[in-house]
Amino acid sequence: MPSLKDLKNRISSVKSTRKITKAMQMVAAAKLKRAQDAAAASRPYAQRMSAVVANLASSMGDGSTGPKLLSGTGSDQTHLVVVMTSERGLAGGFNTYVVKEARTLIRRLVGEGKTVRILTVGKKGREQLKRDYAEFFVGHVDLSDVRGNDYTEAGIGLGKDITTRFEDGEFDVATLVYSQFKNVISQVPVAQQLIPAKAPDDAPVIDLKGAIYIYEPSQEEILETLLPRYINTQLISAMLESGAGEQAARMTAMDNATRNAGDMIDDLSLQYNRARQAQITKELIEIISGAEAL
Repeated sequence: MPSLKDLKNRISSVKSTRKITKAMQMVAAAKLKRAQDAAAASRPYAQRMSAVVANLASSMGDGSTGPKLLSGTGSDQTHLVVVMTSERGLAGGFNTYVVKEARTLIRRLVGEGKTVRILTVGKKGREQLKRDYAEFFVGHVDLSDVRGNDYTEAGIGLGKDITTRFEDGEFDVATLVYSQFKNVISQVPVAQQLIPAKAPDDAPVIDLKGAIYIYEPSQEEILETLLPRYINTQLISAMLESGAGEQAARMTAMDNATRNAGDMIDDLSLQYNRARQAQITKELIEIISGAEAL
């Protein structure tokens, strides 16, 4: 049984930890509000961009004569899996769920005989995936320099890197795996195809009401300019969604840690009081026994 001093030290240590987790919870809550607003503000633009690309692509038929970013290489042998996680931990299962989704995709592709290449965004995903798939890694994007929710530069840089790799023939299909922010307690990992460009299933449909548009310049020229911007938009939007999900997961994890620390303090205090009472009782018995012996 631990001594009174040991119990007192443990209580003091857990109280210090509770102060830290409480402070981290409050910081995450403050950051969550800004991140949530940024993610919500990006959605209409990203959805509208998806709708425009889908409309232009459909007007070109099967897309076989369109830009390479839309029509693809004609093969799906080599896959680039872009895994987007956070730079920091202490966010519950946020990163684990994204990595689990990526592992499922990678295992399926490898099982089908495909060549897989991995590009990670965020340190936590790289750390987990390198244990099993280090030989598949082709690059990494560090987000530690990002300030606030300004992912514009990072998203454009990542988009340029991916499109350059595609133009150089390094892969045929690119898929982005990230966590989509739903609400404070729900972040859903999703796998979204980036190249060949494919609008998400939930992209809004533009009803032309039977109208026929004449494009100037042609649809192909418009798509040549629009598709790289579309990919950048999807990446920046995914970074904002992931950032909001990270802060929500961290706030929830730190709240749970604070509650658990409180419960532990209560249990340790009860043990301390019982041990102290037992020691006092023992000392009283010894005093009374000694007095009676005299």
